[in-house]
Amino acid sequence: MTLWVDADACPSSIKELIIRAAIRLKIMAIFVANKYISTPESLYVSSRRIGTDPEAVDIYIVENARAGDVVATQDIPLASALVTRGVIVISTRGELFTEENIGERLSIRNFMQDLREAGGITPGPREFGQKDRQRFADTLDRVLNRLMKQKKPETI
Repeated sequence: MTLWVDADACPSSIKELIIRAAIRLKIMAIFVANKYISTPESLYVSSRRIGTDPEAVDIYIVENARAGDVVATQDIPLASALVTRGVIVISTRGELFTEENIGERLSIRNFMQDLREAGGITPGPREFGQKDRQRFADTLDRVLNRLMKQKKPETI
């Protein structure tokens, strides 16, 4: 299992939570971005700087994440591409994307984008706050605990 992070727009408090979880559980966390991302020296944390193309990070994560991996992203189209491949996706606000909810989230995102492109005024995302951070921490903890239990061999 690997933790992948769409790191360009990821809040620093979320990056810190992911780093702590990776080191504590001894699982790899890879931060992927178009720019340099500082990460601590650790066997379990690394970063990948991908080209300047706006889609390069998404393409890299889709090509490298495997079923059972966990990805943190705010990017709904990226989340959609990953969920259909069996990757577990959590928004940086703590929403767990599933096959049941990703279609609706993608439709809303596309509608809002069409509205903006047509000149409509749409509200931007609300400010990232402590409740978002806590929700992400809770969701990540729940997902990782479930995956770690599945990973352990059963004893008789």
